[in-house]
Amino acid sequence: MTGVWEQIRDTISAEFSDLPDAAMVTRVSVRMLVAAVLGGLLGYEREQQGKAAGLRTHMLVSLGAAMFVLIPDQLGVSPGDMTRVLQGLVTGVGFLGAGSIIKGKDEEHTHGLTTAAGIWLTAAIGVSAGLGRDATAVLSTVLALLILDVIPRIASLFSKPSKK
Repeated sequence: MTGVWEQIRDTISAEFSDLPDAAMVTRVSVRMLVAAVLGGLLGYEREQQGKAAGLRTHMLVSLGAAMFVLIPDQLGVSPGDMTRVLQGLVTGVGFLGAGSIIKGKDEEHTHGLTTAAGIWLTAAIGVSAGLGRDATAVLSTVLALLILDVIPRIASLFSKPSKK
């Protein structure tokens, strides 16, 4: 009977062998947390603007993108194989973003383009965090928040008042 319990223990241990030590657990945890938090910052801004794709959506997109590069990175895939992973990811996120675009009667009645672009950028930020490029991920998030929040304020200063 002891042999059965040892086999069970060994099997369970083997199933969790992708995180063999504290350093790897920390590395993966930090990358996933950074991706989720940065995606959440962008999602929070979108949610405050009343957009359908908000906090949870952006967090999941960023975390998912991080996972799609973390796993191949852990496996030690070649750069060529990683580019194929990225190609698939960009395509998939493009379809997700396309779902947030609503086309009206004409070009002036199209909504959701900024949210779609934000989802696309959020995936790129997740990829950056997943590959351990945290400074790049943070800088991209700061720039995105400036674009989403500050640029419209500056643009409103230069827009012509509407005639009534």
